[in-house]
Amino acid sequence: MLLKIQQIVIFVTISAFVSCRDSPLALSEIRGSQIPINDSLPPVDSLEAFVAPYRQRVNQVLDSTLAYAPFTISKTDGIYNTTAGNLMADIVLEEANPIFRARTGREIDFVLLNHGGIRSVISPGPVSARTAYHIMPFDNTIVVAEMSGSAVRNLVAFLIQAKKPHPIAGIQIILGKDNRLEEVNIRGIPFDENRNYFVATSSYLTQGGDDMVFFRDAWSFTETDYYIRNALIDYFQKVDTLKPAVDDRFMKKNSL
Repeated sequence: MLLKIQQIVIFVTISAFVSCRDSPLALSEIRGSQIPINDSLPPVDSLEAFVAPYRQRVNQVLDSTLAYAPFTISKTDGIYNTTAGNLMADIVLEEANPIFRARTGREIDFVLLNHGGIRSVISPGPVSARTAYHIMPFDNTIVVAEMSGSAVRNLVAFLIQAKKPHPIAGIQIILGKDNRLEEVNIRGIPFDENRNYFVATSSYLTQGGDDMVFFRDAWSFTETDYYIRNALIDYFQKVDTLKPAVDDRFMKKNSL
């Protein structure tokens, strides 16, 4: 009798084991919740202590003085061009041209950026890398578009109709008293519709951003892999004082 009971126990145990082994586990339910990460979460002292030296070093680099601004540099201090726009466009031309020349053997003819891409003024006083991040917080790179003369004419027509001081450098646009186009000069030479031009711009604009769809007609694009923000920082490191001015690069006769 005892032997039979032992046999029954062994049989039941083996059956249960086999049954469990052969039954696959299945996920029956998934639950999720959002945990907001904000200042309501208490700081963790160990993490704060770990991050502190890195934060201190980053702030030290970002806030180190690179140049000096004697006055407010703004994108709203001119009708056809502004101090901030002129500074940014001039910097892109100066800093990106050596890269483009080294890669292609050619020169950038002119620069076009967008007025909305300038996100901050430069206040009087020290200018730092953090200043560049405030002006250009986006990771836009400098791209050079090869454009036909007819595409450049469309570009100029857009600038006239936009009635915004989009940053330009290397090109001069002169309007008559009746707002009609009178002159276009590129690098000091009258515009020639029968040749191609190399236009430095933002990677954002090459995709037709800010309604600049004429860039879609470009013959080719050369990516410099150079952030506009980094170009600003490199320029700030080279100069002592920033002195951009509203000038005659885009003007209406008798408007200055």
